[in-house]
Amino acid sequence: RSQPRTKREVEHRLGREVESFLSDERQLHLIDDLTKVNPVTTTTVLRCLQARYATHVFYTKAGCSLVAVNPFRPIPALYTQELMEEYHTASCLQDLKPHVFLVAEETYRNVESQIPPVNQSVIVSGESGAGKTWTSRCLMTFYATVAASSSVPKGSITAEKIEKRVLDSNPVMEAFGNACTLRNSNSSRFGKYIQLQLNRSQLLTGASIQTFLLEKTRVAYQAPQERNFHIFYQVAKGATEVERLEWSLPRGATFSWLPNSEKSLEEDNFDVTRKAMSHLGIDSSMQNNVFKILAGLLHLGNVGFCESEDESQPCTLEAHTASRLLAVPQERLVDVLSFRRITAGKQRQEFKKACPKAESGMRRDCLAKVVYAKLFDWLVAVINANIYADPSGWSNFIGLLDVYGFESFPENHLEQLCINYANEKLQQHFVSHFLKAQQEEYALEGFEWSFINYQDNQSCLDAIEGSPVSIFSLLNEECRLNRPSNTGQLQTRIEVALSDNRCVSQDRFWKEPNFIVSHYAGNVCYRVEGMVEKNKDPVPPELVLLLQRSQDPLLQELFPADASRSGEDNVKAQTKPAVVTVVSKFKASLEQLMEILHSTSPHYIRCIKPNAECEAALFRQEEVLRQLEACGIVETVSISAAGFPVRMSFGSFLERYKVLKKPQKPNSRAEKHQENGFAPVRGNGMFFCGSLSDFYRL
Repeated sequence: RSQPRTKREVEHRLGREVESFLSDERQLHLIDDLTKVNPVTTTTVLRCLQARYATHVFYTKAGCSLVAVNPFRPIPALYTQELMEEYHTASCLQDLKPHVFLVAEETYRNVESQIPPVNQSVIVSGESGAGKTWTSRCLMTFYATVAASSSVPKGSITAEKIEKRVLDSNPVMEAFGNACTLRNSNSSRFGKYIQLQLNRSQLLTGASIQTFLLEKTRVAYQAPQERNFHIFYQVAKGATEVERLEWSLPRGATFSWLPNSEKSLEEDNFDVTRKAMSHLGIDSSMQNNVFKILAGLLHLGNVGFCESEDESQPCTLEAHTASRLLAVPQERLVDVLSFRRITAGKQRQEFKKACPKAESGMRRDCLAKVVYAKLFDWLVAVINANIYADPSGWSNFIGLLDVYGFESFPENHLEQLCINYANEKLQQHFVSHFLKAQQEEYALEGFEWSFINYQDNQSCLDAIEGSPVSIFSLLNEECRLNRPSNTGQLQTRIEVALSDNRCVSQDRFWKEPNFIVSHYAGNVCYRVEGMVEKNKDPVPPELVLLLQRSQDPLLQELFPADASRSGEDNVKAQTKPAVVTVVSKFKASLEQLMEILHSTSPHYIRCIKPNAECEAALFRQEEVLRQLEACGIVETVSISAAGFPVRMSFGSFLERYKVLKKPQKPNSRAEKHQENGFAPVRGNGMFFCGSLSDFYRL
């Protein structure tokens, strides 16, 4: 029969093939690799995942990726020590079922099997609530288990200790960096890249943690039905009676920055956090210092202001408990929150002006945010100091990347723009590494190949970070100008400068100044108001000076005084700091991360959230379909299925299929190739050495 020629005929034939494939739904759950789906369409892939989910199978291979659908319920049998051992000792990984442990074991073996060894990275992606944090936790547990040993080189940390410390970094980082949101009860409000360091014997000798963009605004503002960081609830609920007296935390006390405290979450376990901090070298005295500061921030949030009729008089407030816990004079705290300092004239005389109620509140919030951000960075540094191995003690690493998922809310601000920008960069990494590179490889090798279309997000990245003009560059330019920001003017500048970019538009029905970015995962409308101020992230110098003069030893460490200047000179010196914006710092740290990822061999785990309600056994097709389309799963499967979805090392290939060949005496040439790391194959009197795809062509 002749091939269909018209578009209608093609669609009709495809429809019949899809209908035929889906006719036996009882067999769909048995398909553990989506490259076996035929034909590959959004419908067939979706129905296959749904059938597997219904039979309590949550992992499915998708070409170079692993799809993990969140079950929203604990399944202990799926993550046992015995199952870890099974995957780690398996002679042929291709025979095992898809699992997060399978990805972990593949990366672990790849470090050793390649000559020279190549560093590996596992990129865990997905929207908020899809299961990224749990997946990262499982990966770390696997590596810490299989790479542990009782004997390590003299002078280094014992394997049991480093294994324990690496794992204990999880509950500490989650306590200080995660929070309950509308979408997820344990949502990461920061990004992290964990580098697990291995020596030449494939043993875990150390680790390091790199963090990105902590959502510090959450300390002072929590959206309706959301909560602050877990650690605040742990302190408020888990403190002993003696600590409650010391920190002024009586049972039943209410705090403005501790909303929805009646919710009881698994993450509210204070004892787990304290034990983990102890294993990481933070003794009880230092822990109490940290928790005292956190209690001080809770009391700071209860500091109220009243509007003063006379601008020469400060707002009245009660700040006794906050000042005591932060070890700063109450009068000085009142002064810096109630007055702003203005320098004027040729003599640069300094004047004090009373702040209106709203500004005093902003200064209070700023104080809390800068303290918490410094405390978080200090905690990461302490953890790294206790888990990092000397470079001479390790040769390769496996990196785990867990970043915030794509976000779109009724109101989106600078935080969402940065988060979604990070997701765009990771999507581009996936596109360039697999979707684009694989097809170019097939074309280069001369295969008959029709290029499969995929969504390239370069134009979106150009709009956000491109040169010479982008959203980031315009935001930074506004920060450098010595004038108040005009939101309407900034919106117009973005609209005019990026008028040729189809990824940028505007919601003309919304009265507030805004712009819309067409991300790979969907359109997001961003509110312009407040973006410039958040990008500047200004900290009044008198607030820093207040913290430098604190009698608290930890705050003194976090805010060291400049010994070369007097107090007043210190304030004046900080009145005009160099403008290093939030987006500039975030862009630089993200570029550094991308350099690391490009130097490694990447593996992808795509976490899928089956429903917005986070309920078990509920699979909403429209929500899953949106996520599959956004991350390019169908295109990935199509390219893999049309090309060479099964790729094996020569060693594994020969081990599996050598029984089909008659044994032949190897010659010196073959032995030479074996020494160089190649596995020779003889066929039809011809010596063969190359890629597996070359073998198939031969």
